[in-house]
Amino acid sequence: MRIGVFGGSFNPIHKYHEEIATHLINNKYLDKVIFVPTGSKYHYKNNLISDSKRLDMLKLVVDKYPEFKVDNYELKDHEVHTCETLKYLKEENPEDEIVFICGTDNLTYIDSWQDGLSLLENYKFLIIKRDTDEIGEILNRYHKYLDNIKVVDMDQNSLSSTYIRNNISLPEIKQHLDIDVYNYIIENNLYR
Repeated sequence: MRIGVFGGSFNPIHKYHEEIATHLINNKYLDKVIFVPTGSKYHYKNNLISDSKRLDMLKLVVDKYPEFKVDNYELKDHEVHTCETLKYLKEENPEDEIVFICGTDNLTYIDSWQDGLSLLENYKFLIIKRDTDEIGEILNRYHKYLDNIKVVDMDQNSLSSTYIRNNISLPEIKQHLDIDVYNYIIENNLYR
């Protein structure tokens, strides 16, 4: 089985996250997708709402799909690096291939991650193009690892969680969120 690891802050999860995961399943890139929310101790993210609320919203979406799962491995009281997460998931699924789902925005600076180049060497990567990133330049930079990098063929979308948070009071935001996630945000007065 090919298991995709979809990491992110999911602050909040939105329809493009859902679209990416379903596209990867429906087009046979993967058999299963595990969503791994970044813990609040991650030092690059200082605007995260509580781990429990982000996890609640993720579950509202993930529970609707049999091929999706959430793993809260990174929700600890200390920072957890991607290399630790992938090692843990490989140990949990020794017979399966672990594939990391990554946007071009993250791939541009993966060499600055803890053991980032080792990740490229030891795991397969599915790359989601962001419309502002020049994929050719990025792939050229990591040419030694091209056997482990596959760019996903799908429509690009600029929707981001930042956009959702910054515009949560606009009526059109509702169309970018699962209805249960939208209701959860309103009921809990999040991002206001």
